[in-house]
Amino acid sequence: MGQGKSQFTEEELQDYEDLTYFTKKEVLYAHQKFKALAPERVGHNKNAKLPMAKVLQYPELRVNPFRDRICKVFSSSNDGDCNFEDFLDMMSVFSDAAPKPVKAEHAFRIFDFDGDDMIGVSDLREIVDRLCGPEQKLGNAEMQQLVQNILDEADLDDDGAISFAEFEHIIDKSSDFCQAFRIRL
Repeated sequence: MGQGKSQFTEEELQDYEDLTYFTKKEVLYAHQKFKALAPERVGHNKNAKLPMAKVLQYPELRVNPFRDRICKVFSSSNDGDCNFEDFLDMMSVFSDAAPKPVKAEHAFRIFDFDGDDMIGVSDLREIVDRLCGPEQKLGNAEMQQLVQNILDEADLDDDGAISFAEFEHIIDKSSDFCQAFRIRL
């Protein structure tokens, strides 16, 4: 009978429901998924922290070319290691219920590799490299042309980088952004 009992108090579940885009039932399901990544570590310790390598075993993260960046952006310690609250926040933002502006803010942070609050040339190169993968790596001339094409389209103030406002403008024009920016529980 005790196996079905939640590790969380009703108050904790209410807080999680209030702070995420999940219902209490979905919070409990997310905890099951988190626990399944390292049952020996999580067990009855609801405050357990999993190393990024364990979190990256989550099926939809495993195949995502930005998996390490996703973990680092959502990690409260900024090293990619995640506790349940970090994992819950990540799953909430990637859920269908999260609004577009919240998704855009996190996507921007994921793509801002150098953390300068701009998506510059080096960030764009990294994004393209990850999307192409090692087997389809672009040559230098192709990469330069593609990065320039992106900047020509997105860099509205011609400062050589994409600001968050410019990124939001791109996202607003993208009808499938929310569908692409999701991970299922």
